[in-house]
Amino acid sequence: MSTGRTTDTALPPSLPGAPRAAPTPPSGTAVVWLLPLLWTFVFGLWGLSRQDSVWRDEAATWQVAQRSTAEIGSLLANVDVVHGLYYLLMHVLFTYFGPGTTTLRLPSVLATAVAAACVAVIGRRLAGRWAGLAGGMAFGLLPAVQFHLQEGRSYALVAAGAAISTLLLVTVLQRPARTRQWAAYSTAVLLTGLLNWLSLMIVAAHLATLLWARAERAVLARWAAAAGCATAGVLPLVVFSRGQSAQVAWIPPLSWHMLIGPAVLLAIGGAGALPDRPRAGRLSAAAVGLPLLAVPQLGLIALSLIQPIFLDRYILYSMLGLALLIGSAVGAAIQAAKPRFPAASRWILPVTLAVAIPALLPQSLAKRSPASRVDDVLAAASDIRHLKRPGDAVLFVPADRRDTKAITPGAFAGLRDIALAESPEKSGTLKGVEAEPDRIRAALLAERRVLLVTDASPAARPVTAARERTKTAVLRRYFVPVADKQTRGRRVVVYERRSAPR
Repeated sequence: MSTGRTTDTALPPSLPGAPRAAPTPPSGTAVVWLLPLLWTFVFGLWGLSRQDSVWRDEAATWQVAQRSTAEIGSLLANVDVVHGLYYLLMHVLFTYFGPGTTTLRLPSVLATAVAAACVAVIGRRLAGRWAGLAGGMAFGLLPAVQFHLQEGRSYALVAAGAAISTLLLVTVLQRPARTRQWAAYSTAVLLTGLLNWLSLMIVAAHLATLLWARAERAVLARWAAAAGCATAGVLPLVVFSRGQSAQVAWIPPLSWHMLIGPAVLLAIGGAGALPDRPRAGRLSAAAVGLPLLAVPQLGLIALSLIQPIFLDRYILYSMLGLALLIGSAVGAAIQAAKPRFPAASRWILPVTLAVAIPALLPQSLAKRSPASRVDDVLAAASDIRHLKRPGDAVLFVPADRRDTKAITPGAFAGLRDIALAESPEKSGTLKGVEAEPDRIRAALLAERRVLLVTDASPAARPVTAARERTKTAVLRRYFVPVADKQTRGRRVVVYERRSAPR
């Protein structure tokens, strides 16, 4: 199979009359991937603490990572089994390095840097050194990637796994493949699938690449065996997690406005693929990048028609394809300009970055602000410390807001959690098991002062559960608010008992 690999060459300077060639990146492969890796890593360290804020999704990671392995196993039997491998990894990191925003988010920074390096290597092999360097540098600048670059969740790690598996696929297609290389590919797909089984859509993207490049039957057979083994290994997780599908019941049904983002991305990706001029039988940047971008987007849309599940973070790894296509377009522009404007061609990538970085600076600053997330768990804990008094009780509406207590138990020292019947750790849940509404009502009526931890507008949702309705009804009738603190999507209200019911 022809690889379609292009090289950046120049006429020997000793030839009389030869134009002065534009410099190219150093010929070593290490430099092409090392620059994007370091660039993305440093970019990820910028504002890593996000002003010491942690939002609700990250709070789930934080509290589970501090549990024992037995408690994590008990939790996964009830909820979040799809994140099981990630939780175990974070448990190890929290055990050795201690809890904190750095431990929480640094794995995502490292994973994104690895993904950027993989994009650079793939781009160099398929479209030249400039294309690889541009694609690797572009990956970390994409707004969606910037959001999850510093996120204490598994999505950046999934993107890294997808990037590694794609690089391994390109490797086995360009060189005489051995069994251990196919085994490495299968292992990469398997581990990525165990981090999040929706990443298995990358298998369909890789199949599209193989068909586009008209791979030989022997190659298709080996790929099918490797991909099949990986899929079979993830299948039990898929089946078991379907029993926990109620966790994503809050995701709204697919609507037309949700399709605007994917449509724009596919349009940009298609435009980026044009300069590559892919041909059947040739492995090219377009043959790898376009399926990597399009197939997960279209696949998630199709799944959302069966059950609403369309969230762009589930397919963050599709941005690998977009970055690869952007790099290919920049590399093609440099190659096209080099014969006529050799001196100017070397400035195309630096100028592109010089324009892109300031243009994306508002996005970069926004993604590193606490306001970029729906709430801040740690801010509520700080309010609790300032508002509580000895003998106070605490109440959570909804019960999920108990995550503040789970990751900052010291802030709630001395407060009685009057609705809680069984702790999150013992019950194998994230929020614990609360008492029946009548017992909650009786416990509330025995209190003189209660601190309520809830959502601030616009993050607040209508109260529908019987327990939550009981809490709010008793507070409104028998208590009066004397203090109300709203910070970063969380609200702490202090209630004192009325002299007479309203």
